[in-house]
Amino acid sequence: MMDQNELKNRRQLGLWLALCSVLIFAMVILGGVTRLTGSGLSMVDWRPIMGVLPPISDTQWQSTFEMYQQSPEYLKKNMHFDLPEFKSIFWFEYGHRLLGRTIGIVFLLPFLFFLVRRQIKPELIPRFVLMFVLGGLQGVLGWYMVKSGLVNDPHVSQYRLTAHLAAALLIYVYILWHTFVFLFPPSNEAGRHSPALFNRGLAVLGLVIVTILSGGFVAGLKAGFAYNTFPLMDGHLIPQAYLMLQPAWLNIFENIAAVQFNHRVLAISTLIIVLAYWWWIRQAVLPARTRHLANLLAIFVLIQVGLGISTLLLHVPVALASMHQAGALIVLSLLVLLLQQLHTHRRVQS
Repeated sequence: MMDQNELKNRRQLGLWLALCSVLIFAMVILGGVTRLTGSGLSMVDWRPIMGVLPPISDTQWQSTFEMYQQSPEYLKKNMHFDLPEFKSIFWFEYGHRLLGRTIGIVFLLPFLFFLVRRQIKPELIPRFVLMFVLGGLQGVLGWYMVKSGLVNDPHVSQYRLTAHLAAALLIYVYILWHTFVFLFPPSNEAGRHSPALFNRGLAVLGLVIVTILSGGFVAGLKAGFAYNTFPLMDGHLIPQAYLMLQPAWLNIFENIAAVQFNHRVLAISTLIIVLAYWWWIRQAVLPARTRHLANLLAIFVLIQVGLGISTLLLHVPVALASMHQAGALIVLSLLVLLLQQLHTHRRVQS
């Protein structure tokens, strides 16, 4: 049994990591909004340490706008933009970058505080250092992504966009897992389940992540604006343009028809597999909290598929598309918490 001081210490660490997780959640959603509104290329310089303050005076705004006017996006796409229109896209990207800096500060300062007070066990220090390093590398990867649209073609590479999303998911899941470990220590409530239930859950987690990443390619190619019918695509179950590129594997990443179709198949497959997993969990003897989590997971995966179909049929309105992105992270979060609980009970019984 843990004493009161250790429980208090774990709770403080858990709440700190929970705040970081919430901010990363918001960061992913804001990044999606930035993409949906075409704002990602509005800031053409990268100053990771300085440049926290936005343009304030008319002179500063005009100078920032003139820098944007030299970019490929303005010259080839937004040459009709005036200063007010530029401001409307600038604020989204500025907010995204400022939130990234904020996450770094919210993580680093409490980490140093807990470190000085020796509230972090020595064996856990490398894990927290890894979290911070991954966050810093994510910032570099974000700029590498944006840079792809600042050279000649004002288009962010779908490969770099999806890599940026993958790194965000890695950091989010890693921090979220440790959040739940600190906030939800083993309970005295009985539960029995086969290790296979946890292992199946890992496979489901892999499928959920692959489905989310396939959505990154949909966003990168703006494939959601094509084939806005369901379940058919241009009157066919499988679009005729599915294999239009050669070699064939290229269609998976660069063909709008194939990318959208693959995302549909993965989403429906995820729905079926998650519901099957929920049914397996119902057959096991588990604590009430774990069973409730499984029920929530089943409910939210149904909601998520409904949001995805609605977003497609309504031609990707920003608000609905953002809800769809948030839904994906909620499903992912519930699954991580469910796996953490299954892992905890399995460890207690072993």
